[in-house]
Amino acid sequence: MNAKKLRYALITPARNEKQYIGSTIESVISQTIKPVKWIIVSDGSTDGTDEIVKSYKKYSWIELLRMPEHKDRHFAAKAICFNTAYERLKNKKFDIIGNLDADVSFEPDYFEFLLQKFEQIPGLGVAGTPFIERQQSSYRQMVVNPEHVSGPCQIFRRDCYEQIGGYIPIKSGGIDWTAVTTARMHGWITRTFPGKEYIHHRSMGTAEHGIIMSRFLHGQKDYYLGGDPLWEIFRTFYQMTRKPYVIGGLSLLAGFVYAGIKGVENPVSEKLIRFHRQEQRKRLKMNLVKMVMMKRD
Repeated sequence: MNAKKLRYALITPARNEKQYIGSTIESVISQTIKPVKWIIVSDGSTDGTDEIVKSYKKYSWIELLRMPEHKDRHFAAKAICFNTAYERLKNKKFDIIGNLDADVSFEPDYFEFLLQKFEQIPGLGVAGTPFIERQQSSYRQMVVNPEHVSGPCQIFRRDCYEQIGGYIPIKSGGIDWTAVTTARMHGWITRTFPGKEYIHHRSMGTAEHGIIMSRFLHGQKDYYLGGDPLWEIFRTFYQMTRKPYVIGGLSLLAGFVYAGIKGVENPVSEKLIRFHRQEQRKRLKMNLVKMVMMKRD
C-alpha cells in the first residue's frame, strides 16, 4: 500500500467562516491526491459560509451538511459536528480520516506528504505538521511535544479513530488533545512531522476572546484535563518569553490556580490523567536535561 492507494476522507466543522473557508477549499481541491469525500459541516452559520461552499458544487466529493442554528458557541459543538458527519461516512471505503479546520491553507502536496507517513509507519495513528500563525512557526522543538498533533489539522488512521471512540464532546475544550493523548494511551504513534507546514489564519483560541483571556482559559483547561502542577509552572515561565510578555504566562497560571480553587471537575478519565502526568514529567525531565547540556556547551 502506498500514498496514492491510501484513501482519505475529510470533515470540516465550520461556524461563520466566510473570511477564510474559500482559501481552505481552494487548498483541498488543488491537492495532488484528493479525498474520496469531504463533508463541510456548517454549524448554524449565518455569515454566508454556506453560500461559499455551495459555489463549489461541481466537485461531487464535497458535501455541505447543515446543522441547526444556535446562539451559544462551545467547543463540544465541533465534536458533535464531526461525529454527525462521520456517521454519514461509515459505509464509505477510506483508510484515513482528517479533521480540518475551516481557516487553514496549505501546499498542493500537503496530504500526499501525510499519507506517505501513514504508509511508512504502520503503527502511526494520528499525524499532522507544524503550522504558521501570525508569521511565526508554532513548532518549538524544546517545549512543544512532537507527539502532540494540533487541532486545526489532525489526520487519523481510521482504525485508531474508531478504537479511541472518536471525539468526546467537552464544552470547555480539549477534544483534540483528548483524542491524541487517548490514541497514545492505546499504543498508537502520534506525531507532528516537520517538512511541511500549513497556515492557520486565525490565532488559536481567539475566536471570541482576546489573547489574555484565552491564556487564562487555557490555564483552566490545563487543570481540568489533569495537567501536572509542576509542568504548569514550567509552562508559565516559557509563556512569559512570548508576547504578551510576562502577563501572558501569568494569565495561564492564574487560570490553572483558579480552576483548582473552584474545584473544576475533570471531564476525562483518571486513567488518562495518570497517563498524561507521566508523560509530562518525563518530558519535563528531558527538557531540563537539554537546558543543562546547552548551558554547558
